[in-house]
Amino acid sequence: MSIKTATLNGVATIEIARPEKKNALTMVMYTAMADALRAAQADASVRAVLITGQPGVFTSGNDLEDFMQRPPQGMDSPVFQFMLALLECEKPVVAAVTGAAIGIGTTMLLHCDFVYVSDEARLAMPFVGLGLVPEYGSSLLVSQLMGHAKAAEKLLLGDPFTGADAVDCGLANAVLPTSEVVNHARRVAERFNALPPGAVRDSKRLMRAPQREQVRAVIASEAAIFSERLRSPEAQEAFQAFFQKRKPDFSSFT
Repeated sequence: MSIKTATLNGVATIEIARPEKKNALTMVMYTAMADALRAAQADASVRAVLITGQPGVFTSGNDLEDFMQRPPQGMDSPVFQFMLALLECEKPVVAAVTGAAIGIGTTMLLHCDFVYVSDEARLAMPFVGLGLVPEYGSSLLVSQLMGHAKAAEKLLLGDPFTGADAVDCGLANAVLPTSEVVNHARRVAERFNALPPGAVRDSKRLMRAPQREQVRAVIASEAAIFSERLRSPEAQEAFQAFFQKRKPDFSSFT
């Protein structure tokens, strides 16, 4: 399955553990993460959630082979169930990013409450280059964080950025040496053991409330266009080029 879960000292840890595939996410893995988030939500002993990957890689995004064999079909599909589970989690979610965070590896961070990245982290949202569109509310939230000009670099051009860039634009809290990221993130998560859980939940709900429904609507709109784009000739060319290890050729498209 390649998703490891554990609960220790009030922290439910979700570890993406598929390093041989650069932590690429399959539909089965999305289901496991959604289930883990909902279990943490229901467990009164859990005060916070920690999401992490492996040394050198958080996640390289979707496993494209699995993704093309089982493309998402509406909001009931595993990837969108994971999105909704993270979006709806009332408990604080802390992310520890120890390396590459590609595609949803970056966009999921928009829905975490605390994000700590390594000084070796590289983040990217290369959706357009794959013939697709931004997802998980990123078409709204990235512009809000960075402003339109910087968001265009990240979403339209797919330019990668560093952990320090993520801190500068407000996506992450701090950049740390790789060896310190997970332990620091865990210490932050464990601080909620000393705080009143009801007040934490209510405060998080209030912080997210002003644009909660807008974010939901944007995710649904992105999902509909994303699904259409998956069947487009542009996406087919991009995926074929990926599997054939060549550059895609979009010169004939209008």
